[in-house]
Amino acid sequence: MISVNDFKTGLTIEVDNDVWQVLDFQHVKPGKGAAFVRSKLRNLRNGNIAEKTFRGGEKVGKAHVEHKKMQYLYASGDSHAFMDTNTYEQIELQTSQIEHELKFIKENMEVAIIAYEGEILGVELPNNVELEVVETEPGIKGDTASGGTKPATLETGLTIQVPFFINKGDVLIVSTSDGKYMSRA
Repeated sequence: MISVNDFKTGLTIEVDNDVWQVLDFQHVKPGKGAAFVRSKLRNLRNGNIAEKTFRGGEKVGKAHVEHKKMQYLYASGDSHAFMDTNTYEQIELQTSQIEHELKFIKENMEVAIIAYEGEILGVELPNNVELEVVETEPGIKGDTASGGTKPATLETGLTIQVPFFINKGDVLIVSTSDGKYMSRA
């Protein structure tokens, strides 16, 4: 058991028979009444985000989540194969389990598979990924001064807004948390 006063971003807890990851938390000490902790949690089973309020000092179960490094191999219909790089053991995940993450994963990329008591919950991505631009309008000379953006389709099918100077074939660094352009690689 862990006290809600000890919450940290990224901590995994067990509440209402579900596994949650702490995204954000705030300790609140009102002038009148007892202190409490307002938190923003993500359900690791279905990806839903919920805001929960706990009484100060309340205890919740700590979920021991296992992170296993695996390599993405290929897609076959509605399933996606991953291989443990140490034991060569392979697992398959359904598209519905990792729909959001597939926008950032390309073949042979290493990711972390999240498991809780033998149940595979999903995929944990690195903070940034490098993806190649496969389609975008060519930049027009002189447009860079305005600081505008244009849409670009990346090799995984993800479409993001990029600066005008980005061209087809450029490799970009993209944030996996919000899907935004960060810089050229």
